[in-house]
Amino acid sequence: MYFIGVDVGTGSARAALVTDYGKIVNSAVQDIKTWNNKSIFYEQSTENIWNACINCIKRIISGIDPSLIKGIGFDATCSLAVFDENGKPLSVSPTGRNEQNVILWLDHRAVEEAESINKKNHPVLQYVGGKISPEMETPKLMWLKKNLNKECWSKAGYFFDLPDFLTWRATGCDSRSSCSLVCKWTYEMSKTGTESWNKSYFEQIGLEDLSENNWKKIGSTILPPGSPVGQGLSEQSAKELGLLKGTPVGVSMIDAHAGGLGLVGCQVDGVDAEFHTRLSLICGTSTCHMAVSKECTFTPGIWGPYKNAMVPGMWLNEGGQSATGKLLDHIIDTHPATVEIKKKLGNMHIQQYLSLLLKEIAKKKNKNSVALLTEDLHVYPDFHGNRSPYADPSLKGAVIGLTLSDDEESLALLYLATVQALSYGTRLILETLVKSGYKEIKSTLICGGLSKNSLFTQAQADVCNLPVVCPDEVESVLLGAAILGACAANHFDSVTKAIQSMGGKGKVVFPDKNVVEYHNKKYKVYLKMYEDQLVYRNMMK
Repeated sequence: MYFIGVDVGTGSARAALVTDYGKIVNSAVQDIKTWNNKSIFYEQSTENIWNACINCIKRIISGIDPSLIKGIGFDATCSLAVFDENGKPLSVSPTGRNEQNVILWLDHRAVEEAESINKKNHPVLQYVGGKISPEMETPKLMWLKKNLNKECWSKAGYFFDLPDFLTWRATGCDSRSSCSLVCKWTYEMSKTGTESWNKSYFEQIGLEDLSENNWKKIGSTILPPGSPVGQGLSEQSAKELGLLKGTPVGVSMIDAHAGGLGLVGCQVDGVDAEFHTRLSLICGTSTCHMAVSKECTFTPGIWGPYKNAMVPGMWLNEGGQSATGKLLDHIIDTHPATVEIKKKLGNMHIQQYLSLLLKEIAKKKNKNSVALLTEDLHVYPDFHGNRSPYADPSLKGAVIGLTLSDDEESLALLYLATVQALSYGTRLILETLVKSGYKEIKSTLICGGLSKNSLFTQAQADVCNLPVVCPDEVESVLLGAAILGACAANHFDSVTKAIQSMGGKGKVVFPDKNVVEYHNKKYKVYLKMYEDQLVYRNMMK
């Protein structure tokens, strides 16, 4: 028996065939298209995305009896998908092309709208760390109403978070995941146990018309992640995917939250396996830092607390960095030495080459650790703004210590300093959580491509002075999506049991105690670089 997990990330769709003990036996990936016509505008197409999902699913089930597929789960980025009253794609773009009907999560067109919301200080903002992000959905909706009223807003019949579009497209059932709505749409699941759309908030920001017909355009039927959607796969979708009609489909999750679902149950000897003792890093283009607690903990600059958004019965706080994998790629791709390096790499990834080069440099300079090479080179990594805990999308990146060198060594050192800077960002998020009431975080867990990068995982361990768990099954997001499918099929007694049964094993990276104090010093520089940026702003006013 198998379950299918489908993940739609920033640049690609992926699917995996997964056993009920969490082993991925087959996977496939298909690129999806992004339009970037203006510097901060990023748009995609739901038809392009769905066709990529079809492609991936057909590839992973080739030669498999469809009756062995017992459930399917979807996750995706928290992007905004728009359709007309007939369910046809509706343009969100100044180009007017209906194909471009998705505002990607990293799109920052709604910065002014987010600032306007934050100035009003509505009580719902306490559940997003006090400030809403332009990456969330209500600022984007405000932008659409203000800028594309006749072209989009007046014609719109459905606004979906992308994960909910996928289950709608798969089943024909217009339901929404409480994960998406609570985390990105300001749907309230309060301390008192009540849940609802807060009409006064939507009235305050000028979107009161969304309450019409029991909030149909943004969600009338709201279900917890992993519960069955409708009657399962529709006849049309089953035919497209090569699966059986009625195959159970689980209520979806945001991609990072699915990663947390697949990661938090990973077990390693000697590391506490209690969910509330772990900080999960879901790494990709960006990184999300997921912490769950038995208590409702409000943390300035950290999203949440979100009730039942990831693990049933627990409150989720979500920190994040808007550019991590994307930042490392940017640092490498824009350096003068990269072109020549890539000519000689063969099958080796350039980050692996740089890691090996750093070891050679450390040996040549008589350094007993690679980490010590950046004593005079410091990076502030918020090139795409700060998500947590400053919640300031206008922040910029900075580098201190540049020289005229443009050789391989200068690239390697800049790459290392950037890796370390991202780790300082994790430490800041961790310390902010602890100050707010998280008392027992004893380890971090990392999934995604960066979990395979030993330089990155060691830096995270050293900087935070905590063991880092790296699962053997590194594709935790796909695993989390498959867990949703298993839950929809009622294969496990509970979501918690599914997490524990499918979470698998992993390896642990321990801190190098010899460099902890070194990183303490560099961390102070990191904090000072943020303060200095604010000083420069004030000087230029």
